Amino acid sequence: MAGLRLGPLLRYVDADSATVWVETDRPCVVHVRCDDGAAGAQHTWQVAGHHYALVPVTGLTPGTETPYQVLLDDEPGAPPSGSGEKVWPLPDSRFPASTIRTLPASAHEPLHFAFGSCRWSATPSNAAHDPVGPDALDTLAATLAAGSGRQRPDVLLLLGDQVYADQTSEATAQVLAGRRDLTEPPWKQVADYEEYTYLYYESWLDPEVRWLLSTVPSCMIFDDHDVIDDWNTSASWLARMRATPWWRERILGGLMSYWVHQHLGNLSPAELAADELYAQVQSVPDATELVREFAAGADADAAHARWSYRRDFGRVRLVMIDTRATRVLDESNRAMLDKTEGEWLRQAVLDGRGSYDHLLLGSSLPWLLPHLIHAGEGWNAALCAGERGPRWARRSERLRQRADLEHWSAFPGSFTALTELIAEAGSGAHAPATVCVLSGDVHHAYVAEPHWRGAGPHPASRVLQLTCSPVHNSIPGSLQAGFRFGWSRSGRWLGKLLARHGRLPRPAVKWRRTGGPWFGNQLMTLTLAGRAARLALDQTRREKQGGVRLVTVWRAALTDARVGGESGGAGGPEAGTERPKSG
Repeated sequence: MAGLRLGPLLRYVDADSATVWVETDRPCVVHVRCDDGAAGAQHTWQVAGHHYALVPVTGLTPGTETPYQVLLDDEPGAPPSGSGEKVWPLPDSRFPASTIRTLPASAHEPLHFAFGSCRWSATPSNAAHDPVGPDALDTLAATLAAGSGRQRPDVLLLLGDQVYADQTSEATAQVLAGRRDLTEPPWKQVADYEEYTYLYYESWLDPEVRWLLSTVPSCMIFDDHDVIDDWNTSASWLARMRATPWWRERILGGLMSYWVHQHLGNLSPAELAADELYAQVQSVPDATELVREFAAGADADAAHARWSYRRDFGRVRLVMIDTRATRVLDESNRAMLDKTEGEWLRQAVLDGRGSYDHLLLGSSLPWLLPHLIHAGEGWNAALCAGERGPRWARRSERLRQRADLEHWSAFPGSFTALTELIAEAGSGAHAPATVCVLSGDVHHAYVAEPHWRGAGPHPASRVLQLTCSPVHNSIPGSLQAGFRFGWSRSGRWLGKLLARHGRLPRPAVKWRRTGGPWFGNQLMTLTLAGRAARLALDQTRREKQGGVRLVTVWRAALTDARVGGESGGAGGPEAGTERPKSG
């Protein structure tokens, strides 16, 4: 009989439908059956010898929760009759039943969005010591499974570095050594599609995370480590990588595996039905060359693929932005997003304004950084472009690649364009209550709030940069000190000197840190109901008895409205939380 190799992952969920992603060990028909009678089925499709299905489930009832099962029919040529062998839940599972919870019928019922980034593969459960500390997703899953009363997220937003292609574990490196000589490039890094699949097995077969992803819908976007550190930093960086003999297979494997494992699940059933490549993949016995050609086209031309997407959760709009694959790297025209992508983003944000109460902009890279880092990246970009001559440009390019100077502030025109778009989205009679930029990447968490300079008009919405990272990783103490200094008065003063040397114009906004910085493995959760919004930051903590738990170290009301019966306010720590430093 066919078996379940990976998954299930509950991906898209709306009021009456859902999608469930799986990998099986052979061709078959995958059935998803819900206890309330809703169901779906799909034949698997094949890429590089692996068999996948993304099963649409229809007939769900708004505002309800129903357990589901996954069954596999070992006769792929037969119609999806509903028969099959049950493969999920696993026999003797210690976790509760996986369920599908549909969006509520009322826009005033709370929705909980948990988010974070940068999850290095979890240490095996029998390891005596986890060198980077407890995994926040593992801990969340264990807490929910134990029935602690903790509110389960309605959506999990994974903002990049879901896998680390350039930092494999010792266990994965041993598997790679069975395929090739690790003394040759790309050494212990993954080389191709098949090796990428090992990363997803290691990450998503972790028992706690496997259950969590089977019962909490997820939206994902890549960042650099999903392919390689500093992916698309500059034209010089890209030319250097393309000159290596191993890069082409690496980038093709990265984009292929991302499309299969992450991107497809971001799409609604209607978007999947309209996707030409997805239809072709389902219609052929082996879709490897189709997906490979698509990846090659996406690598050669940013307009060939769109990785960004928009999701509406009732009156909450999420716009997830690709900050890696559509960059313009020519020094005379550098941009985070090319023209077509920028126009798409503008339409995704402004279309139907007034139909949403909260706008969430998912950007793996923070829009607002510590002041010194922001100024340093702008200064570096100006010098790389020749503002102080060719000698400064050469030195600055080396600095850019060594210091990872590649956030929104390293693309000054794009930073300005995003700032203007946020101001426009947050202004006028139909402005949402909040505009929140959700980010990760920088291996710590903080809250920053901008204020527009000049007489206005200024956004009526409350605008916030919410950065949360890592889920499971670490940061050296020297960098922790650097980030703290970057927010300090001395850091701002030094940043002004760099801006003056780079002849940078004054940005349209100034901002201050209103929460953090926090270091550790962590998740943020936004709770949105009507025009009310609340934010919480949870960190993992080891207990003296040897257990691990999530501790809420900061809570804040982001609006004056009420969420869950509690009044809003200026924001800050609540009873039972650790008091953060602000500045």
